[in-house]
Amino acid sequence: MNPFFETLNTQRWDDHRFYHQSRINQSLHLVSALCFLASYALLFIDPASAALLAWGVSMSMRQAGHFFFEPRGYDEVNQVTDAYKEEVKVGYNIRRKIVLMSAWALLPVLLWLQPSLFGLIEPATDFKDYLHDVGIAWLTLGVTGLAFRVLQLWLRDGLMVGLAWAFKIITDPLYDVRLYWKSPLYLLKGELLDPMPHARQH
Repeated sequence: MNPFFETLNTQRWDDHRFYHQSRINQSLHLVSALCFLASYALLFIDPASAALLAWGVSMSMRQAGHFFFEPRGYDEVNQVTDAYKEEVKVGYNIRRKIVLMSAWALLPVLLWLQPSLFGLIEPATDFKDYLHDVGIAWLTLGVTGLAFRVLQLWLRDGLMVGLAWAFKIITDPLYDVRLYWKSPLYLLKGELLDPMPHARQH
């Protein structure tokens, strides 16, 4: 197999088995993925609105699934500790996510208090312009966060690992829809955790 796609598949597999055992989290990822796909289409029409949808709905829903519903104790499925999973996480682990989501939450506050961003942009004159500036700020944060982690992975593990991760992040919405479209049905049946027999047998 091509080394790039082998790396990509390994990252996707580890992400699924380590971080998506909760059916609630899977279901939130499904809705998040659909919203992300809509924001991808909107990106070509209205980038600011696309970022507002991606961050305000998709990303917040996605991270809520991880923060509030995903089990954080000893992982019986994979027989590893939570500390181990956090250490080997290729992308943004919980600590890095807290930093990223803090920046996401603080940007609207900063733009409210400093509409010109200390003279860097034309200050908003009404709420519509303010939302536009928030959207562009969130879009910039997303691109910066992606590029920064690729650079970190490049320096630590090589460029291919970083590029595979970036490709994974960008295409995750399509992958999540394919993987988790049945999760709400399982959730309605009362199954809170995916038994993951495929992971247990791996």
